[in-house]
Amino acid sequence: MLTDTKIRKTKPGLKPQKLYDSAGLYLIVLPSGGKSFRWDYRYGGKRKTLTFGLYPDVGLSEARTLTISARQQLSAGMDPATERKLAKASAYLNSNETFESVSREWANTCLRGKSKSHRERSMALLENDLLPLLRSIPARKLNTPLILNALRKIENRSTDMAHRARSLMGQILRYAVATGRAERDFTPDLRGALRKHEGSHYDAIVDPALFAELALLIDQYDGSMTVRNSLKIAPLLMLRPGELRRMAWEHVNWELEQLEFPVGYMKDKKRPHIVPLCRQAQNILQEQHRYCGRFGPVFPSAHGRRKHMGPTAMQRALKSLGSLGLQQSVHGFRASARTIMEEVLEVPPHLLEHQLHHMVRDPNRRAYNRTVHLDARREMLQNWADWLDTKKTEIASRTPREQQQHGASSSNTKDGQSQLEICFE
Repeated sequence: MLTDTKIRKTKPGLKPQKLYDSAGLYLIVLPSGGKSFRWDYRYGGKRKTLTFGLYPDVGLSEARTLTISARQQLSAGMDPATERKLAKASAYLNSNETFESVSREWANTCLRGKSKSHRERSMALLENDLLPLLRSIPARKLNTPLILNALRKIENRSTDMAHRARSLMGQILRYAVATGRAERDFTPDLRGALRKHEGSHYDAIVDPALFAELALLIDQYDGSMTVRNSLKIAPLLMLRPGELRRMAWEHVNWELEQLEFPVGYMKDKKRPHIVPLCRQAQNILQEQHRYCGRFGPVFPSAHGRRKHMGPTAMQRALKSLGSLGLQQSVHGFRASARTIMEEVLEVPPHLLEHQLHHMVRDPNRRAYNRTVHLDARREMLQNWADWLDTKKTEIASRTPREQQQHGASSSNTKDGQSQLEICFE
């Protein structure tokens, strides 16, 4: 039998020493001076060793109690080593099972690889709306009524945000289920419980005459050349605002007269995209290249040419153009171009969808081809740019009387003058 005195007086030797106690418990004294309580047993025909801890962190009486508990588990047909691992895992989960702990762990694990804007939106929704209501509730205690109550409070402010919060809750709960801290995802039970979100579209001018007037106003914009060029080229390329702003010179293939975006650049990150360049777009890019061709971004920030333009510069410039600019969003250039080309130029919708980088299957169901309809889209974009130039020329050549007549149907000011009259004064 071991005693504390005997353990303290035992000095380390050149080889490990075993000091035996009762019920198979023993203390091993290592040459390094460490003293560890251990217990050998057989389970499933294999010899195993259970380590209880280092002396004096684990005392003799505690080691004996642990040995008795392990022998009882072995007698009941359980493997003490496995049961000990399960107990540690359970203790870890119990200390990390609040909704806040689970959601932050989910964010660190599952938001990696997502775009910066996606991560920021998700974390803002989590921090501002969900955590204040559910922070300290254990994930396994969440249920449909609790989640619905939290979403109702968000719904009072924004139906759209409530639906986004439900989607985010579902992702977090599914992660909690996978890590053993929740029984199931309750968010499918909430379908139909929230008010239906009435989707809204980006502001877009789809009247051909008004859009041509806006295009002429953009040509006359007297602010930053980079902002003006970005607005001029936006309807010619039909890219999303973020895709346009982040465009770099490496994406411009001058020889083939096209933009080439690799996999991972567009919103649909699984597919590349080629955008043919009409003559007008090439001229705009050449002007930009003379200005900032030594740097990476095509449309650099006003705060440093090595960074791309910020997300609000183009929209602020549109607002400065008056009532027509207020009717148009940067993202809405895609809708404006698509609508006018389909209705006025009679462009087939499938070409427009390919240009917008939407997933479109060919009639024979071929897989997506990065060069599909490239020649047709090149002709389409050139016709669109030429049509726009023609309309702008017609507007610019109007007499003052004609401008006044058209101003009544477009963007009058309080003095009865159109935006174009003011522009040309």
